Amino acid sequence: MAKFSLILSICVAAILSVSTLAFVPGAAAPKGTALYGQTRVTISLNDGEPIENALKRFKREVNKSGHLFELRHRRHFENTQERKKRKIREAGMRRRMER
Repeated sequence: MAKFSLILSICVAAILSVSTLAFVPGAAAPKGTALYGQTRVTISLNDGEPIENALKRFKREVNKSGHLFELRHRRHFENTQERKKRKIREAGMRRRMER
């Protein structure tokens, strides 16, 4: 529960601090910054929009961008053989889901 409240507070802080720019896939941070090479996830807040709706849209955009998926795989070091095995497993899962 503590992790959820921490993540929720971080997401709310991110929503409140986002710029008014819409989400632009592939938009990267300027070179020389800590976020260089990473995709920014931003949403635009509509006038009078409840924070719950904005949070839901933010979560959806984060999931679409693949940040959490990538973080899960970077928790521990993964050598090339493990990475290849994982990619093969993921491809198999994708093929099964397409059927």
